[in-house]
Amino acid sequence: MQAYPASRRESRSGMDDAIRQEKRGEVAEFEDLYRRHVGRVYALCRRISGNPARAEELAQETFLKAWKHRESAPDGVGYTAWICRVAINVAISDGRSRGRLAKRETLVADPATWDPADRPASPATGIDLEKAIDRLPPGARSVFILHDVEGYRHHEIGTLLGLSTGTTKAQLHRARRILREALGK
Repeated sequence: MQAYPASRRESRSGMDDAIRQEKRGEVAEFEDLYRRHVGRVYALCRRISGNPARAEELAQETFLKAWKHRESAPDGVGYTAWICRVAINVAISDGRSRGRLAKRETLVADPATWDPADRPASPATGIDLEKAIDRLPPGARSVFILHDVEGYRHHEIGTLLGLSTGTTKAQLHRARRILREALGK
């Protein structure tokens, strides 16, 4: 009759320590990635959602998803594009699930309904571009941000948003027209 040696118990304990160290290292590495990318992720969520408080929640949700799917994340330079794509998907999904897309689209479907009283009295007072972007209909705002701010191409935007390339071009044209009117050319 052979008893298990004490070394087996010790080896198991050593394995547990190694797993704990790996997890601690993984968490520390993820914290570093979080610190480096949280500003960009928040800004992207803020622009797409148009709501600073909601953007904070969306940024947190983005990093939760990133943590959950960290095995599929690329290393190095590719991580920035990957985390931005996660943020875009989270923000767009949130907009769809809340039904805001349809509501705002009908409210500002006609650029003539844009309230000129919101414009500043003189060019010297200026207008906050972020506020003007926030007032865009969600579809046009998403395409505008992805194309003009983030630098995505129309076919990439179409894939992200589930739209045709022609629709993304039309939405971008519409967003630019509304912004020109709001900014008083």
